[in-house]
Amino acid sequence: MRFLLTLLFTLLPMLASAQGAATLVADSVFVPAGGQQLIAQGNVEVFFDGTRLSAQRITFDQATDRLTIEGPLFVTGSDGMIFTADSASLDPQLRNGILRGARLVLNEQLQMAASQVDRVEGRYTQLYQVAATSCQICESGETPLWEIRARRVIHDQDEQQLYFDDASFRVVGVPIFWLPRMRLPDPTLSRATGLLTPSISSSDSLGTGIRLPYFIKLGDHRDLTLTPYLSTSTTTLEAAYRQAFLRGDITVDAAVTRDDISPETRAYIFADGIFDLGDDIKLHFDIEYTSDDDYLLEYDYSDKDRLDSEISLERVRDRDLTQASLTYYSSLRSGENSATLPPLLADISWERRVTPSWGGTLSFTSDMQSHYRETATDVVGRDVARVSFGTAWRDDHITQYGLVVDGTLGLDFDYYNVSDDSLVDDTLRSTIYAQTTLRYPLIRQTAQATHVLEPLFQLAWSDVQGDTVTNEDSTATEFDQANLLALSRFAGEDAVETGLRGAAGLSWTRVGTNGWDSTLTVGRVFRETSDLSFSETSGLRGTSSDWLIAGQLRTPAGFTVDSRVLVDDTLAVTRSETLAGWTGGKLDLSAGYIFLPTDLDESRTVDVSEWTFDTTYRFNNTWSMGLDARYDVASTAPTQSGLEIGWQNECVTVDFSVSRRFTSSTTLTPSTDFGLSIGLNGFSAGNATGIPSRHCTN
Repeated sequence: MRFLLTLLFTLLPMLASAQGAATLVADSVFVPAGGQQLIAQGNVEVFFDGTRLSAQRITFDQATDRLTIEGPLFVTGSDGMIFTADSASLDPQLRNGILRGARLVLNEQLQMAASQVDRVEGRYTQLYQVAATSCQICESGETPLWEIRARRVIHDQDEQQLYFDDASFRVVGVPIFWLPRMRLPDPTLSRATGLLTPSISSSDSLGTGIRLPYFIKLGDHRDLTLTPYLSTSTTTLEAAYRQAFLRGDITVDAAVTRDDISPETRAYIFADGIFDLGDDIKLHFDIEYTSDDDYLLEYDYSDKDRLDSEISLERVRDRDLTQASLTYYSSLRSGENSATLPPLLADISWERRVTPSWGGTLSFTSDMQSHYRETATDVVGRDVARVSFGTAWRDDHITQYGLVVDGTLGLDFDYYNVSDDSLVDDTLRSTIYAQTTLRYPLIRQTAQATHVLEPLFQLAWSDVQGDTVTNEDSTATEFDQANLLALSRFAGEDAVETGLRGAAGLSWTRVGTNGWDSTLTVGRVFRETSDLSFSETSGLRGTSSDWLIAGQLRTPAGFTVDSRVLVDDTLAVTRSETLAGWTGGKLDLSAGYIFLPTDLDESRTVDVSEWTFDTTYRFNNTWSMGLDARYDVASTAPTQSGLEIGWQNECVTVDFSVSRRFTSSTTLTPSTDFGLSIGLNGFSAGNATGIPSRHCTN
């Protein structure tokens, strides 16, 4: 008859290191004549300190202070380590001993089979005549996809490291290379100094090369990754540095290159950080630099065509907001001069809101902004400094019939100081404005959905006194559902909408109980006189704007669409933008279309009409494929395309990619790039579990 015994560590010395009681389950437990031994046999299981041990027979000899365990032996540790063995001889604390015919499994990923395993000081596990792999091993004895054979392996449990002596790496049983010594992190280690997964790449401009990333742990809160990139056309060193502080963090990405493309040394650096300075003050900095216009795109570091380096301070409180920033812009666009962007912009702003006794909200704002051009040429080298002050009162009210009414009344003062421009003088400008908005939400609820239909109406007026201001920060304006009822639809502060104007629209929202959600907004802006400050294609220039039609849709199947269209009185589409996506069990799909007509006011010399497409399809747990493309409809030619193929199982991850860039410039030519990355699962620091493994069949 099977029974259960609870033994304190004082009765069973093998558990002396445990901080409490141990539980032993066996078919029988007895003390033979002489009283020097304790024997448990028949389906023996011992539970102590998060560890479970299973065996057929356990004998404790008090005279030799030794445990003899007859297998098959199976031990599962609280840290995820798994031991199996034919037999074992250990001390009572399981700190020293020998296991024969043993197998060690770490983090359910890496398994090592050995003829003998020694436990030393409870920290080191020494394995002899070892075969290590993370591939599934079946009883048929087939050769794993890859394995490491070694004369000896030492596992340092405290340092979470594996040390291999006389190691050979084999693929399908064929030796590929041999190393006398090798160190690798075990799968339980989240961060460790060592070589990361190499990758092979090939491109028309850079030739065939290899990247060998090496991760350096500099401490618990900082690290450095150095990646030599060597090819037939380039010698490059890439670096990535990260450090976390108690109240912030910084990241730095950089590279330095000597290649056949340029006779000069090429380099780039991107750095950013954020810090909490206390008293609700946040510091943020962002540094972006490249040695030439094409370096980032040629090496696939970034597709940015304008770089912005900025340092800023921000303080947000319940009633006030303070911001200060200094930004330097550098253009990588062909034909655009960084010296006339302007490149240097400084801005300090403050806003405070109070609640007066008569109701509503009273706000006070101030702003100081200055931009500086590096050239001193007249007109094109214009430098401007602006100081602004403003106050506004806003209140809203809901009538007993459900009509929502809000109103705003405000006054702004702006002073512009202009230099290096003989055509424009200093300007003092004042703006007074008022607006009211009416909304009447109508709600209907059914068993399937809740519908909200909301007519919208706005009436606004503003008047400007003072000289004309050169518009530099509001040259490109987007007309959408967010600013349909806005007091000003300009993106910046230089341009101001004036005169009497209004807006009318209708919004419909449906929230379904089964996951079908949708919104639709239709609206138009009317004004007393045309406003030529808006660009020709903005849809806002005439006395009546284009019709705005915007909608969103979300389905329970994972399909989403977000679209915005501007339509003129002839029903011709003047602008449009659509984003669609679908996320399913096997397919992730996103697509977009944008159309912008030619507009010299927005520095657009040709029509922009482009499709984008990006999808990933998972055939099964092993195979996946991704496609992406950009197609220029206006020029009837592709601009970019790419293909990615991934294959993985429990022990190997393979990624192959090919991409083609069709665009060209005076210094940048079309290029095709190939990439190949092979990773061995089981050794990567912090490698995620859950990768599918194949199943053994009888």
